Amino acid sequence: MQSYSEFLDLSVGFPQEGFDVIDDELYFQDLNLMEMIETYGTPLRFTYLPMVSKKIQQAKILFQTAILKNNYRGDYKYCYCTKSSHFKHIVEEALKNNIHLETSSAFDMPMIEALEKKGVLTKDTTIICNGFKTYQYKQYIIDMLHDGYTNIIPVLDNKEEFNLFDDEVDIDTPCNLGIRIAAEEQPDSQFYTSRLGVRMEDIIDFYNNKIVHNPNFRVKLLHFFINSGITDSPYYWNELEKYVTLYCKFKKINPDLDTLDIGGGMPFKDSLVFDFDYEYMVNEIVKRIKEICAIHEVMEPDIITEFGKYTVAEASGILYKVLGRKQQNDRERWLMLDGSFITNLPDVWALNQKYVLLPINNWDAEYERVNLGGITCDGQDYYNQEAHMNSVFMPKTRKVQYLGFFHTGAYQEVLSGYGGIHHCLLPSPKHVLIRRNRDESFNFEVFGEEQNSKQVLKILGY
Repeated sequence: MQSYSEFLDLSVGFPQEGFDVIDDELYFQDLNLMEMIETYGTPLRFTYLPMVSKKIQQAKILFQTAILKNNYRGDYKYCYCTKSSHFKHIVEEALKNNIHLETSSAFDMPMIEALEKKGVLTKDTTIICNGFKTYQYKQYIIDMLHDGYTNIIPVLDNKEEFNLFDDEVDIDTPCNLGIRIAAEEQPDSQFYTSRLGVRMEDIIDFYNNKIVHNPNFRVKLLHFFINSGITDSPYYWNELEKYVTLYCKFKKINPDLDTLDIGGGMPFKDSLVFDFDYEYMVNEIVKRIKEICAIHEVMEPDIITEFGKYTVAEASGILYKVLGRKQQNDRERWLMLDGSFITNLPDVWALNQKYVLLPINNWDAEYERVNLGGITCDGQDYYNQEAHMNSVFMPKTRKVQYLGFFHTGAYQEVLSGYGGIHHCLLPSPKHVLIRRNRDESFNFEVFGEEQNSKQVLKILGY
């Protein structure tokens, strides 16, 4: 019988970048995960912060290369989409790379002010303010415009939002605005058009009727988000062409327009068979924007992206211990974990999201097909198939078994409610941050201890 190690190598090819097995134990980015487990216990959430910078630098190089290769005359700006992970350690790491930010709701704004007071960003940093503007969100934006944040760009999600800003913005230089296009949904969607943004056919009329003669504002940016994410598909290229064509028409009547925000949606490695040609896709996007602009005889726009998942997903993981093994019938074997998918990795439960799943130890043991069960009393708290096969395999052993889900850094803590109340009152797991010292050694910091019962009972009012 093959060992688990041999089985995985034959199935998908292993080791892979970022992962290695030394002396029967898994290493992630050169981190000895068994040592981490022995030090901090399980369940354990960890974030390896250098990965955030690595992903940003990779994307910046891809776009700069494509711009040079295509003689593209616009610039590129990388914005981090804060809603993927608002945590201070993430945003501060991202901002080390001379990038900008995209916000989505009111409380983003005091967070930005706190970062500015600390000197992590400046009032010149570009802040793209997306999302539906509540009164509070709008008020924060206006206050910051008056306070000298020169590159805040409110992106109008609907025509009525303009009235909110028109009534209250009073600054010496005109306020830069963006307009979000209501994108068409994918063919298999329940809806034809996104609920977010202004209808394509209304944008130019809206500009002519409301904004063009107002000296306090200029429309500088057009934004769209294609719901499939960035994919090499007819749907994506068709939508991109539509919105770039609208940009060209709009530019001809509005010389201030000079920026195209193509949104987020750059994929991250979510399985061991992940295969995405980043270089081809970025080059193709830049090339097609240039070609469409040439047809319409319009100068190419500066390009902004709002990458969130791509920025943070591959920095994090969560490690579990197998608490028990259950043979429920002839075919179904369960490994019961000391945590929950519903509370720790909600996208598994809500979206059927897959992550890179690997055992931490016992790689030399034989392998077996298993189902993974969380410990809530919920029938949906399980993980039973990988992105590349309709089953899960783990080492077949009676020894203590640990396993890890990797590239889980986007949205999971925010959606599961860090430090809040969770299903079946399971506590938030301990969270460790990992940095590199100048000598390349690791620096560990406990960001959050596992929740205790007193904290939970206090939230519940006991």
